[in-house]
Amino acid sequence: MPNKKQKGKKRGVVTTQNHLMISEIKQDTVVLKDGTLRAALMVSSINFALKNEDEQNAIISGYVSFLNSLGHPLQVVVQSRKLQIKPYIDRLIEQEKNQTNDLLKIQTADYRSFVSELVKLGEIMSKQFYVIVPYDPLSNKSKSFWSRVKEVLNPARAINLKGERFTSRKEELDGRVRQIESGLTSIGLTVVRLNTQSLIELYYSTYNTDIALTQELAPIEELRVENE
Repeated sequence: MPNKKQKGKKRGVVTTQNHLMISEIKQDTVVLKDGTLRAALMVSSINFALKNEDEQNAIISGYVSFLNSLGHPLQVVVQSRKLQIKPYIDRLIEQEKNQTNDLLKIQTADYRSFVSELVKLGEIMSKQFYVIVPYDPLSNKSKSFWSRVKEVLNPARAINLKGERFTSRKEELDGRVRQIESGLTSIGLTVVRLNTQSLIELYYSTYNTDIALTQELAPIEELRVENE
């Protein structure tokens, strides 16, 4: 049996999880260690330069109206990543193997080599745009000041959000998400809320930029996360 000294050493091990603000990810929502919530929306882009003057003015006017309608902060995140071409190359390899026409087989191989070399030499980057929607109990003006302060100052309840408390905060967050989706859609943007699997993959690729390209994350049902 391990002695007390060995047990003490084991408890003192510091993991990466200790340095992250994230407590858990569930029901398409990120729960932070301070009890606040986050939702992430993936947003399309607009080629503003190709719009005529009237369209540009309409977009600007709509965006200003959208910002003025907000009663809470939000965060806009732009991520640039090296283009993930491996899945596409893998499909080309599979097509090449299954191709019965010799000429088409050679052309597929040439095209695969061309695409691989192009991405390798050009360092082609992909951009993703996200809007991060927060919910903090202190920002909920529908509750009294002391009620909001009590929620924040109770660390046991704040960190371990369960049952009705999590549901209540998530409903407030979902309302904000719907408002932002409506506002951005009105100016011609496509908005998709990231689900639980997508959120995990987003944070995985953000914190593991070097290995994310070669080591894909397993589906959520196959993941095993140990909480301390």
